Amino acid sequence: MIQGNDEREHLTRLLTQAGNGDQQAFAQVYQITSSTLFGMCLRMLRDRSDAEEVLQEIYTTVWLRAKSFDAKRASAFTWLAALTRNKAIDRLRQHRESLLEDPVDLDQVIDEQQPTPAGNAQRSQDYQRLQRCLEMLEAKQRHAVREAFFSGATYNELAARCKVPLGTMKSWIRRSLLQLRTCLES
Repeated sequence: MIQGNDEREHLTRLLTQAGNGDQQAFAQVYQITSSTLFGMCLRMLRDRSDAEEVLQEIYTTVWLRAKSFDAKRASAFTWLAALTRNKAIDRLRQHRESLLEDPVDLDQVIDEQQPTPAGNAQRSQDYQRLQRCLEMLEAKQRHAVREAFFSGATYNELAARCKVPLGTMKSWIRRSLLQLRTCLES
């Protein structure tokens, strides 16, 4: 897992090189990030087969779109994590009917201990930092952010589940993301 500035800069260089068609750089990006991204997929999808398929889609997309990566807009890992999140949410939305009939307790899913490589990767420094920042949010907002980003729930669905107006839900998520950003950047 990427922990220090040197590792972040190294990953940024590798991703940029992969965007220029460097297969060795792409292989290193995969080697450095695949266990963490797989862990994210597994945690969001809760199905190993789906997580493996989504991970393959992620790296196919990385190979095809790495040229669009802009280090001025986000770190390489943030770019990869956003891509992972979006691909996993797309997969979840394919299975939307079952997801909406039986919404899971995401706090429980997120806090479960997994004695797998993916579980170990999630205990990394970045994961712990994200958890600390999430804990700084109010409980309702923390729950809404987790549902939005780990289950792919829409603002409308979240507002209905929490019994709040749509505008309130949008404000909660927006303010929460700003707080998380500030916390993670400090």
